[in-house]
Amino acid sequence: MPVPRPDLLPGTPIDTIETPALIVDLDTFEANLRLMADYAKARGLRLRPHGKTHKCAEIGKRQMALGAVGLCCQKVSEAVALVEGGVTDVLVTNEVLAPSKLARLVGLSARARIGICVDSDLGLDRLIEAAEKATSPIDAYVELEVGGHRCGIVDIEDGVALATRIAAGRNLRFGGIHAYQGAAQHLRTPGERQAAIAFATERAAALAAALARAGIEVPVITGAGTGTFPNEAASGVYNEIQPGSYVFMDRDYADNTADPAAPRFSHSLFVLTSVMSRRADFAVIDAGLKAHSIDCGYPTVAARPDLTFSNPSDEHGILRAANGVLPGLGERLRLIPGHCDPTVNLYDWIVIVRGGRVADIWAIDARGALA
Repeated sequence: MPVPRPDLLPGTPIDTIETPALIVDLDTFEANLRLMADYAKARGLRLRPHGKTHKCAEIGKRQMALGAVGLCCQKVSEAVALVEGGVTDVLVTNEVLAPSKLARLVGLSARARIGICVDSDLGLDRLIEAAEKATSPIDAYVELEVGGHRCGIVDIEDGVALATRIAAGRNLRFGGIHAYQGAAQHLRTPGERQAAIAFATERAAALAAALARAGIEVPVITGAGTGTFPNEAASGVYNEIQPGSYVFMDRDYADNTADPAAPRFSHSLFVLTSVMSRRADFAVIDAGLKAHSIDCGYPTVAARPDLTFSNPSDEHGILRAANGVLPGLGERLRLIPGHCDPTVNLYDWIVIVRGGRVADIWAIDARGALA
């Protein structure tokens, strides 16, 4: 059964929100959106933010209202949820082989511009078959392995062969090259990230040159995340960037040494939690493993660097204070999640707050959309 929308009216004080709850500080969130939109616009870059971060059509529409060309997502079910929520341009930055999923994706082409990545003949065979029923042409991108060691073609010649087939396919349009280096996003120093993206750029340029020799125009070379987008932007090769986490930021991104060329984004996403029990040397909060993801490590506590989170169980977390000053029983705190994407996926609703009060409530439309 879907979780009911929280019974909170605009203007309601934050202290009436039941915890744990996922909240977004609207002022900071809007500033993050503007920073990235302005950055891309000033450099003549297409901005296609990644919707897997927020899974929320309302956020996607706000990003597009500021100039984003569309959204990325990872799963067909995410694309369905976003399009049903009013997003009009979606690129699935992943491989999809199941004919049933491809049929659902192609079915969205009557309402939105749809793109997808391919890295195999089988994947393209099945896409060509599904696209027979497309209302509008499907954008097919050749996914290139650029150091992330996940999906993507390895041999440049294979990329040319796929692009040639795409260009000749009925109801298909060659979208370009997908060259995302996911493993580089959390390399801690700017130098490490720059070196990783230099390799990705070299690979993308090599495929683009081979396609040009074959007479195939490459309209878009896309990639980049919140950790590396200044490198792709400065490369002269990429003309589209796909950052996602910049809208929220998380503790893991805060652990990166900042790139001097990047705008400064701030934490806007928090898990609101309450102290439910106290001992002399620790406090127990109501945000455990089911309230936030710890795959990238534990959260930090906003405005309380002296507090350390530890020993989570399903419904409990433990806070200890370096200075001995523990929060009081019933006190509310904001946790900065270690990893925003899987944390968002644990919730059905985001409570939007501004100036100490509830401003709105947004549905996480693609929550649990894994297929």
